[in-house]
Amino acid sequence: MKDGFIRAAALTPEIKVADCIYNAERIIELAGEAAAAEVSVAVFPELCITGYTCGDLFLHKALLDSAEQALMKIAEETRNYDMLLIVGLPVSYGGKLYNCGAALKDGRVLGLVPKMNIPNYSEFYEARHFASGKGVRAHLDKFGGTELGKVLFESNIPGLTVGIEICEDLWVASPPSGELAAAGATVICNLSASDEVIGKGEYRRQLVRSQSARLICGYIYADAGLGESTQDMVFSGHNLICDNGTLIAESKKFTTGMTFSEIDVQRIDGERRRMNTFPFSSEQEFKFIKFELKEKELELTRKYEPMPFVPSDKTDLAARCEEILTMQATGLLTRLKHIGCKTAVLGLSGGLDSTLALIVTVHAFDMLCLDRKGIIAVTMPCFGTTKRTKSNACKLAEAYGVQLREVNISASVRQHFADIGQREDVHDVTYENGQARERTQVLMDIANKENGIVIGTGDLSELALGWATYNGDHMSMYGVNASVPKTLVRHLTAYERDSAVDKELAAVLDDVLNTPVSPELLPPSEGEISQKTEDIVGPYELHDFFLYYFVRCAFPPEKILRLAVSAFKGSYDEGTIKKWLDTFMRRFFSQQFKRSCLPDAPKVGSVTLSPRGDFRMPSDASRSAFLMR
Repeated sequence: MKDGFIRAAALTPEIKVADCIYNAERIIELAGEAAAAEVSVAVFPELCITGYTCGDLFLHKALLDSAEQALMKIAEETRNYDMLLIVGLPVSYGGKLYNCGAALKDGRVLGLVPKMNIPNYSEFYEARHFASGKGVRAHLDKFGGTELGKVLFESNIPGLTVGIEICEDLWVASPPSGELAAAGATVICNLSASDEVIGKGEYRRQLVRSQSARLICGYIYADAGLGESTQDMVFSGHNLICDNGTLIAESKKFTTGMTFSEIDVQRIDGERRRMNTFPFSSEQEFKFIKFELKEKELELTRKYEPMPFVPSDKTDLAARCEEILTMQATGLLTRLKHIGCKTAVLGLSGGLDSTLALIVTVHAFDMLCLDRKGIIAVTMPCFGTTKRTKSNACKLAEAYGVQLREVNISASVRQHFADIGQREDVHDVTYENGQARERTQVLMDIANKENGIVIGTGDLSELALGWATYNGDHMSMYGVNASVPKTLVRHLTAYERDSAVDKELAAVLDDVLNTPVSPELLPPSEGEISQKTEDIVGPYELHDFFLYYFVRCAFPPEKILRLAVSAFKGSYDEGTIKKWLDTFMRRFFSQQFKRSCLPDAPKVGSVTLSPRGDFRMPSDASRSAFLMR
């Protein structure tokens, strides 16, 4: 499938208990809907051909024969569907009855997987009728000849291998799906008849999500619903589809029908390669049965958030911001304690990044019970400084009760320009970087003079783009923002604003948030910022999206483009996204040398570019394999 996406569905038919012909017709109808929706793997509930609540009717040959006939009818009627269809039924073998999931394709029963763990507690009494499938291996002549036991279904689609477990199998201490995943299954199908009781829905959701995360797999959970006996239990048809810990589709409870989304088996395969602790079973315990699917180019229905670093839920976002600020401050306070330092020096421009660095430093000093006067905030106006940013720097220092020092670097920079023969009216890279390096020199020397350390302000997004002056703002003694992307810097600052008791502090933080992002290295235009970073390198929300999916997920640029077009629909057209994606890839590869010698910085998220914290890449690596095709 294009970009590794396969469409998966969990389907709940409205059945009649013990009416196999009626149930087969409902299953065939829903299978037709799934085929029309270009589903590749369709999963129905446990014992859906007979109904789960047949009780002692499972002991009757008439019901078992009817179920087997219904299975063959389903197989025949769905013969032409380009889809692996998995349905539940009771199967007799060797004087025992097994609760099975049957995989169907091309009019054939490819294999039967029996339920391993048979519950016999509370409202469940399955052991009265069914035997455990543990250790069962057989070739059955019925159903046209098929395998019963430890079976995996291997597709011609790269990365797609399907395993089956049934209801209780997931709820036990050691689910069979662990063994299935270790043997190569990337998509686990669970045929379930999980009755509904208060609070069970949330637990079920957590269970499916966590299992898909632990096993790095797609997980399709198909639940029994309307039509099952209400004599003692109620079934809600709570269908769930998860992909590597993310819930990507969920049905409304007490409904029937189809729930579908796209599972990214390419990412699953890549994540397993990345995690060297992921188990792999080389023992040939499973019989692999091959099946074929046609290539499909799907229009994604799965939702991708435009800001992958920022939780969309406001409650989750507030908790995330609090945790990140604490992590940043803890990293800094540990360094301060280790070296016995009570002084921190940082350049405070009145911009977003330096504001967050000040916030973190204040939190660290408060946690250490150190006097905030040990924080020296230095404002260093020069050719591009505006009244707005300088004023905000002063107000921030006053509101937080830290020292504020002003060092106007204009004369120093002019002397330096004279020394190297740089004309002041030539606004080139030397003009800009000369100011940045002078500021770093001032900070370093003040830190030496005051027996302190320089706190770095640069963020993760700037490091990804190389948007930093080498040995200028690129350098510090501890970089508190180095693994925080720009989109998250904004939310962390907003969280501090919303938490502020001091109204004046909240007001200045709000103005910082509304100030355009700029290094302020070019002269202002009529007193306003003339150099806006996003006009030059592109929108940071796009670059953070590219960064996440390139570094964290190792996606190729074509796939990143596809996801970005979907995520930013209505905000950016494909041409604009492609333009800035090309900028990102070009700068990411050309600027690695800056990331190879980063100062120490705390890792706070799953994406960081520190060569010690996580990311390792040769500074001279070619990007030819990563060009858009």
